[in-house]
Amino acid sequence: MEHAKGAKHQEIRMLNRKSLDITGVGNVESFDNEEFLLETECGFLTVRGQNLHMKNLSLEQGLVSIEGTIHSLVYLDGSAGAKSKGLFGKLFK
Repeated sequence: MEHAKGAKHQEIRMLNRKSLDITGVGNVESFDNEEFLLETECGFLTVRGQNLHMKNLSLEQGLVSIEGTIHSLVYLDGSAGAKSKGLFGKLFK
């Protein structure tokens, strides 16, 4: 499948709620064993779960792989993303 140049492109692949591969990632804003906050081409994405850890990270390729028990994937809208980023910025100074 080919995509137009400059078009947003993101793929999320999950296997049995234990393994998650995400493309189109520009930055990892924050992470711990219960939550990841990722800046993606399609907006800020929050991954929540238990015993989460980063299996693979390649920002050059825009790829993040996460393992653990995945409970939810949520995209934050513009206003919530800015608030959340501010909160994480304060926590992780």
